[in-house]
Parts: sequence; structure tokens; C-alpha cells
Amino acid sequence: MQILEVNDNESLDRFHELPGMIYRNDPNYVEVLRPLIENGFNRNTNAALAGGHACRWIVVNNNHTVGRIGAFIVRNYTSSYDQPTGGIGFFECIDDQQVANLLFDTAKDFLAKNGMEAMDGPINPGENFFNWGLHIHGDMKQTFGMQYHKPYYRKLFDTYGFQTLYEQYSYRLDITSRYLPERFWKIAAWVHRKPGYTYEHFTFGDQDKYITDFIDIHEKAWSHHANYKRIDPEEIRTLLKDAKPFLVEEFIWYAYRDGEPAAFFMMIPDMNQVIRRLKGNRLNLANLVRLFLYNRPKAINRARVIVMGVVPKYQKSGLESAIFYQLKEMMESKPWYRDVEISWVGDFNPKMISILEAAGAGHVITHLTLRYLFDRTRKFKRAPIIKD
Repeated sequence: MQILEVNDNESLDRFHELPGMIYRNDPNYVEVLRPLIENGFNRNTNAALAGGHACRWIVVNNNHTVGRIGAFIVRNYTSSYDQPTGGIGFFECIDDQQVANLLFDTAKDFLAKNGMEAMDGPINPGENFFNWGLHIHGDMKQTFGMQYHKPYYRKLFDTYGFQTLYEQYSYRLDITSRYLPERFWKIAAWVHRKPGYTYEHFTFGDQDKYITDFIDIHEKAWSHHANYKRIDPEEIRTLLKDAKPFLVEEFIWYAYRDGEPAAFFMMIPDMNQVIRRLKGNRLNLANLVRLFLYNRPKAINRARVIVMGVVPKYQKSGLESAIFYQLKEMMESKPWYRDVEISWVGDFNPKMISILEAAGAGHVITHLTLRYLFDRTRKFKRAPIIKD
């Protein structure tokens, strides 16, 4: 058994082919498209890696690939905690603790040599909208950007010594249900109509304005959180560019109070409903043709809310419910969409959890963000609860 750095075409192919072998015949799994992973590890396409480091490895045994991992140092993330913290991600492994330990040890050594004192995972070298957290609960088809793992993966992480930094909850909201809580939606409609509030959806023509408003709201909404990491405008610009072929402008909404940015939500179609019909994870000519043929109007009936935010001074005004009302109205104008997955909400955010439950959303999936402290005598701290 040997561990090899991913540094040539053969090792790169092995890195990308492993998930297809591990999850073969699993009806819930959808492969992450190869270009999306490669863009994440490319400094030219991932602004978060500017000034950082990244490396990937595979484990080969008897000429069979049995494990893979990536390790990375992202400038904003590294300095967000009590100790310099790196990340690991795109971990896949057979059910063998020895293989997992070799992968974790190699990533830890790489990060330690670059000044890190802890590693979080499984995450990605960028924003936490996509490919973030270890999937531990929820037997349903994987939505675009959400990770899916074999049940034994938790044992591999736990046995090595990883601890839960926070839990991530995903919620399902059936917009077509007759049983959504009437009281919540009546209040939401009332708040939505209050004088002074206006609502606009994103347009690519005015994307610079909306990126600025997005960052302004996000910073005010989240900067008080102990582990806040400021979003780089270039990361959002890159995200929008990559997502443009399937992004629906009306899926990104902003609320303004007397012209001031007050809240937003960003939703994307569940492209996995199309991607699962492709052959493999390459965007070759055959798959591009399939993507074109399958991505027809109304072929996708599920969407995923990837991020929301409300400026603190409006958080007790009911604006959160008005944002959900806007979402519901918009979805009703596209009746072929039936389900919305809201993913994800951290267990450190009980207020948002309460709002989702009041809206009639059900908790359907759980992920974990895990941390391993290199100094095993150091006291471990979970992510702090957000206070009002």
C-alpha cells in the first residue's frame, strides 16, 4: 500500500474515478463533475486559494485505488479560529481504518509543515455553500452541492480522533403542501406588505450592484459570529459565472428597507436531477449533448436554498418570514417546482432553526463539520451558539 501525490494525468484520473467505484449502484449518489473539483484546486479559478496552498493524494494497493484526500490552506479560513486551521476535503475511502489513517496522517503532516495546528473537514477550499460536511443522516437523493457519504465514513473520522465542531441541518419545504402552518404564512404576508420594504431579484446585467449588496448584508448578518469569514467578491463573481448556464435570476432575491439592503436569499435549481443522467463525471462531448438534451424546461422540480442573511437591526421585524413569503410566491409562479431544500443551517443558529420549523419545513438531512487538533492535549471547543 502506498500513498501518491496527485501530480500527473494518471494519478488525477485515479483521484476522480474512485467515487464511482465506492458508490456504484447507490441510487442516492451523484458524482461531482470533474471540472467543478478542478476549479476549486486551481488558483486561477478559485480566489480563496490566492496566497494559500493545496495538495491531493491517492492511496493505491495492488494497483487498485482505495482512498483519496485533499488538504488546503485558505487565507480567510486559516485565521478565523483560536489556532491556525487548515482544511481537508474530497475524502473518499474503502472501509479500512488503515487506509483512512494514512490519508489523514499525510494531510496532517502537510498542513503542520505549513504552520497549521488543526484541520477541519470534510470541507472544500472555498465558501461553505458547496461540498461541506460529513453526511451522517438522511436517506434521500443528494442535491447539487451537498455531500453524500457511506455510513462507515463517520467511524473512520471518529476513530482517528476528529470531533464535531458543529452539526449542519438541511430542511425540506413542500411548497405545494396544504398543511403549511397558516398562522406563519399570514404573518409573513402581512410583513411582506409593510410600507418601506421593497423586493428585487438578481439580474446578471446588474450583478456588480447585487454582489455588493450581498456582501454588505452577509457581513452585517454574520460578522458577530465568532468564526466569521468575510466573503471575497471575486469568489461570488466566480460562483455566478460558473453557475450562469443553470442559474435562474428569479431564484436570488433581495429585500430593501427604504432603499437600504436588508436581507437576501440565494437558491439554485437541483442540477443533480440532470447530472445523475450523465455517464461519468467528465464534461466530454457526449455528456455535453446529454446535458443539453436533459436540461430542458421543467426537467428539474427541486431547488436548494444555499444561503440566507438578514441585517441584525431587521431580525426582530419579521423580515425573515417575509423573505420566505417571497420565496413561496416565486415558487408558486413556477408550479413544476415542488420541493425546496434549505441547506444548510448550523446547530449554532437556533433562531433560524425555529423560523424554519415555524414555516413548516422538516429536518431531513444532517452533516457534521469535524475538527482535529494536532496538539491532543489542547481543549476542544465546539462552535459557539449565536446569541440574539
